Amino acid sequence: MDERINKFNIMLSKELIKFSNEISSKIYFDYDLKKSNWFNIGGKTKIYFKPDNLPDLILFLKKFGNKERIHILGAGSNTLISDQTFDGAVIKLGKNFANISILSNSIIVAGSACLDKKLSDFALENKLGNFEFLACIPGTVGGGLKMNAGCFNREFKDILISIQAIDKQGRVLTIPANKVIFKYRNNDLPDDLIFLSASFKGKKKDKNIIKKEILELKDKKDIRQPTKMKTSGSTFKNPVNQTDKKVWQLIKESVPLNLSFGDACISEKHCNFFINKNNASFDDMTKLIKFVQDAVQKKTGIILEKEIKILE
Repeated sequence: MDERINKFNIMLSKELIKFSNEISSKIYFDYDLKKSNWFNIGGKTKIYFKPDNLPDLILFLKKFGNKERIHILGAGSNTLISDQTFDGAVIKLGKNFANISILSNSIIVAGSACLDKKLSDFALENKLGNFEFLACIPGTVGGGLKMNAGCFNREFKDILISIQAIDKQGRVLTIPANKVIFKYRNNDLPDDLIFLSASFKGKKKDKNIIKKEILELKDKKDIRQPTKMKTSGSTFKNPVNQTDKKVWQLIKESVPLNLSFGDACISEKHCNFFINKNNASFDDMTKLIKFVQDAVQKKTGIILEKEIKILE
């Protein structure tokens, strides 16, 4: 059995090398992922594909979409990566998937690799409101769609018109927002869809008012959350329909906040943010996550669900 698997992997590697010579996009092998996420934790991936254009992405998926495990990596702002090699392909969409344009009727179309902050800035320059909260979300449009990201009582679903995506067979789809069931930090779309772009509805607004609101939101965020640290945003989702308390309150009541495993520790500023204070390993961080989950469940009976994504 192991010999057959080994032969299959050799054949696949030869196919990938041949494919890499036929396209303009870059494919890397045994690529180090440690610098590609905000935690600054992680090992390598067997394949790292950075498509510069849609035709190359379509070809890759048609050839290898059903042969390899595939993970889409955005800004890496909410991803914890294993120290072991990922036995599959990590796809990081290139800069041509980060384009932004404005249509009539105050509609903005943004590529899924576009940073949320860049989309917010673009809306500001074009005097369009609705996008202020995106200035405080450190991910990409694709990641925001995937988890219905939000803050300050606003979420992606509130401004979304439609999504353009591609499936593992390389088929491009357009999905209206009203066909998607959005939940808190989730939606009902298939996990294997890759988001390409999305259209959003803005509203005409005075530029100075938009700028003032963005600054106010940023000030609130800076007061409440750690900055310039190796962190990955909120570790756990707020429990919905289980308690009136926020997740940080449950953690504060259940766990000693000076707790650490190796260099993995809890932020002094916000206890739902976990920090890599120097050179934490994946094992350090997962032990901290598990300890907090267990402590909160023991104290309150509530099982915390992770908001961060784990790649292993």
